Amino acid sequence: MFSKALRLPERLFRARTVGPGGFRLPTLRRGYTTACVMEIIVLGSGTSQGVPLIGCGCPVCTSADPRNRRTRASIHVSMDGLHIQVDAAPEFRLQCIREGIGRLDHFILTHGHSDHIAGMDDLRRFCDMIGGAALPVYSTADGLGRVRAMFPYAIRERALVKGYAAFSLREMPGLIELPQGTIASILLPHGGMSTLGLVFTERSTGRRFAYYTDCKNVPAEAVALAAGADALVLDGLRPEPHASHMSIPEAVATAREIGAGRTWLTHLTHLSDHSTLERELMAGVAPAYDGLRIAMT
Repeated sequence: MFSKALRLPERLFRARTVGPGGFRLPTLRRGYTTACVMEIIVLGSGTSQGVPLIGCGCPVCTSADPRNRRTRASIHVSMDGLHIQVDAAPEFRLQCIREGIGRLDHFILTHGHSDHIAGMDDLRRFCDMIGGAALPVYSTADGLGRVRAMFPYAIRERALVKGYAAFSLREMPGLIELPQGTIASILLPHGGMSTLGLVFTERSTGRRFAYYTDCKNVPAEAVALAAGADALVLDGLRPEPHASHMSIPEAVATAREIGAGRTWLTHLTHLSDHSTLERELMAGVAPAYDGLRIAMT
């Protein structure tokens, strides 16, 4: 169904498997990821309604395969010990508990849609961990406007009282340079708005990871920015076309263009069963799932 003609090289990865029938459920990890190993945790891999859908009895929504249970899309990135959270889904608190996330240094909001911003109040716990200081929050101008509208009490350099969130808002530049590496950004079209595409480069190893979620297509400049990345997580909503997301065939075509070492599709609906889609996709491309850990060693 989705062409297997191109084999992309698999390298540098350890991806954890899950579930019954030979795969394991995600397990709670105390603390957080190992320092000096670039790791990406897919906290959520589902579309804006999540999977299962409310009141749906389709085979995917009633599946026993835990990889078909998809919370809303977000990731957690560690590079050289620095921890960056990208988006905060409505299930953010539960995702952090499930994966043992115990530290957060920077937060990036790709865009202001509810399924990516609604969990931001739960960032309060990470503000507590740094003595009530504001957490750096990066987004587009539109995204920051949504944060101001939804969380006006949190726009301050210190939490109003203990247990509250505090956000230091910063418009996302084209490149953030940090001692642990760089984060490059580019705008991707997403219906009537733009979303941030992100490319992380770990300084000590040179490993590169690209995250392009919630986009209708990936312009040539964004393809060039991510070209040859070691790993890529890419929007691939459903088999059929959609007005503001890439379909799975469009995502596969984009994966060919970028040529990453390995690509995972995210923001998946209940129209795709994990094991079936995994068999249909070309080598080097796979569906993401909640709890997937990509460790680039």
